[in-house]
Amino acid sequence: MKYVKNNEWLLKNFNEMNVRIVDCRFSLAEPEKGRLDYLSGHVPGAVFFDLERDLSSPVGEHGGRHPLPDIADLAEKLRKAGIGTDTTVIAYDNGEGSFAARFWWLLHYLGHDHVYVLDGGYKGWLQDNNPITVVIPAFEKGNLHVNLRPELLADVEEVKIAVEKQNKILIDSREEKRYLGLEEPIDKKAGHIPSAINKPWMKGLTNNQYLPIDEQKQRFSDINPDSEIIVYCGSGVTAVPNFLTLKEAGFEKVKLYVGSFSDWISYKENKIE
Repeated sequence: MKYVKNNEWLLKNFNEMNVRIVDCRFSLAEPEKGRLDYLSGHVPGAVFFDLERDLSSPVGEHGGRHPLPDIADLAEKLRKAGIGTDTTVIAYDNGEGSFAARFWWLLHYLGHDHVYVLDGGYKGWLQDNNPITVVIPAFEKGNLHVNLRPELLADVEEVKIAVEKQNKILIDSREEKRYLGLEEPIDKKAGHIPSAINKPWMKGLTNNQYLPIDEQKQRFSDINPDSEIIVYCGSGVTAVPNFLTLKEAGFEKVKLYVGSFSDWISYKENKIE
């Protein structure tokens, strides 16, 4: 796969000067758990990026539960982690795929091409008895240049137009019972954005590893490859594995609605199915 690397690749490359490893472990139920897990042990050379402190802005009236981070702040944090324009970056979480994918998407949005996710995450790394450490690395400041790619991002206004004109495919990436409004454990309203179809993100992985490209293509076989697509979830995190696998499957016109359903319902006038 183009954007996914395995443990063998990381073992060969984690000591390379121009490779940076990013630990993105996080727990929505226990926000401090990822950081504590990192301090207890991580892949050698890995730096830590927190979903809520580093990869999101503070929650406001709109923008959803994990709003887009301040781009200047994120870029400076990346530079301090030793990431430059030519640095190869690989991110991992605990194997879920979504937190590392959020980091992966953000770097692509900033215009960085050489970024990947680790298949199987930290859990898979441990299962293969690969080395870990508690040493926190320090790097010389990187020379990362930001070249934003607005074509990767959809906002609420674009989604409203897509609902009205039916000119784009909206993909709800949450599990089916949340999409159908049968259960909503997090957000204040249940259901989905009108006209959206359901492609649960977790069906793109098995045993914490991404399905092969042929199987990803089969998941999306009912969608015209030339379609313009907007993916969303609850807060712009678990939709990103769908964004990644759509790109792997050859879909070119894909955007992420970062605010997602939690942003959509923050506007009283927006309808829900």
